[in-house]
Amino acid sequence: MELNKTLVKKFTEHLSDETFEVKLWDGEILKVGEGEPKFKLIINKFPSKKDLLEDASVALAQAYMDGDIDFEGDSQEIFESIIRNKESFLNKGSRLLKFAGKVKAPSLKKSKKDIAHHYDIGNDFYSLWLDETMSYSCGYFKNENDTLYDAQMNKIKHILKKLNLKEGQRLLDIGCGWGYLIIEAAKLYKVKALGITLSEEQFAKATERIKEEGLEDLVEVKLMDYRDLEKSGLEFDRVVSVGMVEHVGHANIPLFYKNVNAVLKESGLFLLHNITNLVETEGNKFITEYIFPGGYLPTLREEIDVASDMDFHVIDVESLRLHYMKTLQEWVKNFEDHIAEERKMFDEKFLRMWHLYLTSCAAGFHYWSIDIHQTLYSKGINNELPLTRAYLYED
Repeated sequence: MELNKTLVKKFTEHLSDETFEVKLWDGEILKVGEGEPKFKLIINKFPSKKDLLEDASVALAQAYMDGDIDFEGDSQEIFESIIRNKESFLNKGSRLLKFAGKVKAPSLKKSKKDIAHHYDIGNDFYSLWLDETMSYSCGYFKNENDTLYDAQMNKIKHILKKLNLKEGQRLLDIGCGWGYLIIEAAKLYKVKALGITLSEEQFAKATERIKEEGLEDLVEVKLMDYRDLEKSGLEFDRVVSVGMVEHVGHANIPLFYKNVNAVLKESGLFLLHNITNLVETEGNKFITEYIFPGGYLPTLREEIDVASDMDFHVIDVESLRLHYMKTLQEWVKNFEDHIAEERKMFDEKFLRMWHLYLTSCAAGFHYWSIDIHQTLYSKGINNELPLTRAYLYED
């Protein structure tokens, strides 16, 4: 056991920028840092040196999911203290550019499997901790007292305003989720909207919602992949994609833009809302192995580089990073408030995994290199937009 204690001491020495305690399997308490401890790390069993060297984030996440490691303290604040410490394992990512030529583009079959892994685990589960709109993306908090529902409605209306929609136009939503954005677009602007998704669960719920609203003449949802747009013969005045391009993969980003380009009319507008990274990296393996298989966070620069090659002009870029932190905090609260119901659906390992995912992401949007951007493009020149952004903030 002494060797394990040596490993623990060495590993925790540079874990956090805060003082904390470590409670070992035999009851021994170690103090790391000076001053009053801010949290406690409880170790019942520690990962092997081999597993830690292979990927510390995966090894520690697995240990947490199995109950071998636990925390006492605010989870988000603990992860933030780890992120802020530049010597910690969370700041040891590999640069993607070193092996970019070897990155394989995901097939449609793999994409369907990856999407099902995350989004088809049950609408009942998501409905417990998302808001009434079932929006599973960053909200937009206009006021200090905005609820999660308010923030998601603000986000939808903010996006629709940026698209400068006009009655009778055709709107495409790539990765439409549970369909609330296309429904609101039809109700507010009388546009004809199509949403596409690979998720069976989302397709079923979105279809149900469209019927409930009596919008079958204006709104439609299809089980369809973005790669099928180019050969579809469809044409749209506006295209939007919220939280979907993260599933495309580094190698397929040009293909994604090519398919948007194929269906967007000249001078049409395209709004891309997605999580971005500061530099091109492999990404956190806990997230890509357990939560979003096949996931990749593009950088703003690689998106704009690809877009410019297709004559997409950047009209507006807005960061919503702190809005996503607040959104995740709301999701965590709802998740914790409904834990008894969630335990009837899933085992403890799954629930610990999801709690780790949500809280670590909240910390990440506060202090890590991840961001979220809304980027508005025009295909070619568009001279019809307002001269200022004032229209975005008018009720």
